[in-house]
Amino acid sequence: MISYKYNMTTRVATRARKRAPAKVEASSAPAPTPAKGGGILSGVVVSTKMRDTIVVAVTRFVQHPKYRKFMRMTKRYHVHDPGNTAKEGETVQIAACRPISKTKAFRLVRP
Repeated sequence: MISYKYNMTTRVATRARKRAPAKVEASSAPAPTPAKGGGILSGVVVSTKMRDTIVVAVTRFVQHPKYRKFMRMTKRYHVHDPGNTAKEGETVQIAACRPISKTKAFRLVRP
């Protein structure tokens, strides 16, 4: 039997799609996530002039959608660093967290 779905805005009856059953994997435990808001990023400290805050530049490679050339994109994040333990030029790991200030929503994971 074919079921139809009626759209009130266009006033057209369309066939209802059949949904595929969800695939269930053997392992029931999901992989742990490092932070609630996102993953861990790695970057270079570019500024330590603020109190309890550092600026980390994270570089990633992105492929251009039309020309297919890989480009280097750099984004600067304000990161909470209690005690100003990181120095300029160091490679650090940062993780997303709750907003600490207007521009600061990352914390230092590993200096």
